Amino acid sequence: MTCATVAFGIAPAAAEAPSVATAGCGSPLSDREVGAIAALSDTSTLSGTPMQRLTDVIERHHRITDILVQHRDRRGLFLIGLDLSEQQAVMPLQRDPAAFAHPGYAHEVSLQLARRLLVSFHREFAGGTVEPHWAQYFSLAADCGISGARVAMAGYNAHLTVDLAYSVAAAGARPEDAGDHFEIVDAIAGQGFPIVDRTKAAYGVDIGPLWRFYFLGEGLDSLVGQGVATGPMLRAADDGYNVIVFGNGLALQNPAVHDATVEEIRTLHRSTETAFDVLTRLGRL
Repeated sequence: MTCATVAFGIAPAAAEAPSVATAGCGSPLSDREVGAIAALSDTSTLSGTPMQRLTDVIERHHRITDILVQHRDRRGLFLIGLDLSEQQAVMPLQRDPAAFAHPGYAHEVSLQLARRLLVSFHREFAGGTVEPHWAQYFSLAADCGISGARVAMAGYNAHLTVDLAYSVAAAGARPEDAGDHFEIVDAIAGQGFPIVDRTKAAYGVDIGPLWRFYFLGEGLDSLVGQGVATGPMLRAADDGYNVIVFGNGLALQNPAVHDATVEEIRTLHRSTETAFDVLTRLGRL
């Protein structure tokens, strides 16, 4: 269950942690809807080939998104854009036998990435320890005073900075898979304008400025002098975010550099979150 951190660990009676049904700042979910999300996000019920499982997972994402958006539950702020990119870009690519040099890798990395998201939502809605990068997203979603754009981008950061790197590793990526990897991520990024429009239509939230910062590096100069550890973000802007994430996925498979890579992924995630905080406060993007 998501709850805000309270100073000194002592919460006043009026600041009880919200229930799972109400933690997203929209209208409350019914017990049936909470149960449906818990069931849909249960990865133990997946079966079949990687492509069959991927198709199933993407459909589950879509159904969870529909439930959350109907209630304007802010835990759907990331899902609504993800759902669009999966339906309009990722799955058409995955179904095209000529789209990838190594279709097996392409199917597996997308499956691993989509599956990790279900695991995090299952822990949120059915109980369990949520990994820190997704706990950050759920915590922001539960704070109704925080910008919706800030919430949404915490989801993209968790998904693409952290989960994608671990999914690359889980798929057993090799350097020769880079082209297929970039094809998938570029397809997601290429849906930027429709994602921005759909998020605004459903939630009244404009993620455009932060989206452009994340994918295009716009406004990095706004961080100068703000006391932000911009090194990781500047490196990402210079070397390409996609290249760094794929490289981290390769490095996670090497025992000699695994632990250092785990810390690099954490640092990049934290730095991006800090940058989002500063840019949101400044109103520069």
